[in-house]
Amino acid sequence: MSKYQEIKERLNQGLFPAVPIPFTKEGKIHMEAQRSYMEYMKKQPVDGLSLWVHTGRGLYITEEQRKEIFTLWREAMPDKVMIVGVGADLAACEEAEDVEAEYIKQSVAMAKTAKALGADACLVYAPKIYKGREDMEEKILAYHKEIAKVGLPIILFYLYEAAGGILYSLPLLEQLFQIEEVVGIKMASLDSVMTYQDISTFIQEKCPDKLLITGEDRMFGYTMMRGAQGALIGLSCACGDLQKAMMKAWYEKDIETFVKLALQVDELAECTFVAPMEGYIKRMLMVLHYLGVIPREATYDPWGPIEELSVEEAEKIKSVLKKIGQI
Repeated sequence: MSKYQEIKERLNQGLFPAVPIPFTKEGKIHMEAQRSYMEYMKKQPVDGLSLWVHTGRGLYITEEQRKEIFTLWREAMPDKVMIVGVGADLAACEEAEDVEAEYIKQSVAMAKTAKALGADACLVYAPKIYKGREDMEEKILAYHKEIAKVGLPIILFYLYEAAGGILYSLPLLEQLFQIEEVVGIKMASLDSVMTYQDISTFIQEKCPDKLLITGEDRMFGYTMMRGAQGALIGLSCACGDLQKAMMKAWYEKDIETFVKLALQVDELAECTFVAPMEGYIKRMLMVLHYLGVIPREATYDPWGPIEELSVEEAEKIKSVLKKIGQI
């Protein structure tokens, strides 16, 4: 069995939370909260974790912080699949003489670091350096081929444009799926049902050997119905038991239970993944606080738009957690 087939089997029907990092108001990692969070996640029915991705601010934390966070999680959950985000912060490359070369260099270096640390797969951020260029698709394909040379299984990342993503065309996806290292794609279109439907159908018809992994927090249940073979999702950084139970019900064709749980998952998403959307990290950290996992002083996102929740928003989240039986 090839390493790519093996990782596909481990990813299939799995739940892989994108985990945040608990920061203090001063922008320092709250290590006591981090350890408490790891103990909480060890008890959750998850199949692995997604590190260095958007929820964990992977492109903004330092390389030392990335290494530290990966090592802590790997030691805490040695048998779980570790998926890491790979890419580059365009703003950090703009002072280089050759911005594109620096962007590729940093992305490949991040992939090599991940492999050296023992990552099982990488989620490749959309290379927004190429967004809007006439040769965009050619460059995106070449970029992924460069990262593939590192030898880690690759999950493509289809991210909505407002969050810095690029809308990959179906012809481009077909070419990307021909890269041997590419095992699947994470979909995060936010609210474009048609986009998800089109790509789901495309994979089923053209690339059935590739995995469709949902990252659709606001339509999690529906995307299971439309072919998701796993979930890599920020919402499951908390209340993973509820979300895993929903997935299990769908795969076991227990439709009555699935519908009941999907509605509860929707309620959680509808009070946390709302405008401003970048505030979801703060809201999910507050969910962890309300669950008793981390202290209030560890609920800050240094790069987010929200420092503190309004009283109304905080009460809404707490009321939903009570309603769905989480507190």
